[in-house]
Amino acid sequence: QVQLVESGGGLVQAGGSLRLSCTASGSPFSVIVMGWFRQAPGKEREFVVDISRFSGSTSYAESVKGRFSILRDKAKNAVYLQMNSLKPEGTAVYYCAARSVSSRDFDSWGQGSQVTVSS
Repeated sequence: QVQLVESGGGLVQAGGSLRLSCTASGSPFSVIVMGWFRQAPGKEREFVVDISRFSGSTSYAESVKGRFSILRDKAKNAVYLQMNSLKPEGTAVYYCAARSVSSRDFDSWGQGSQVTVSS
């Protein structure tokens, strides 16, 4: 079982930046992919970005390409979401997620971090 603990988030003006952090514990070496999702009020949760733990290859949602970056620190079993040029539609609860080697989908989730972008 993998536990994910997030930090960061908060209130920022449109055009500003924020950084979210996520640290895995428990069985971090079973994790093969880590990523971020978000859920805006009244909407379904959506994929934002993910990164392979071993190759470092990434996949971004079109809506965040060029503005968001995912970074990893293998030694700390951590990933970071650097969000630049934030837009009001980026207001959402952001969730860190992990997919273990035994799963075909993301099977561990963080507690969620509120990000609010004011216009």
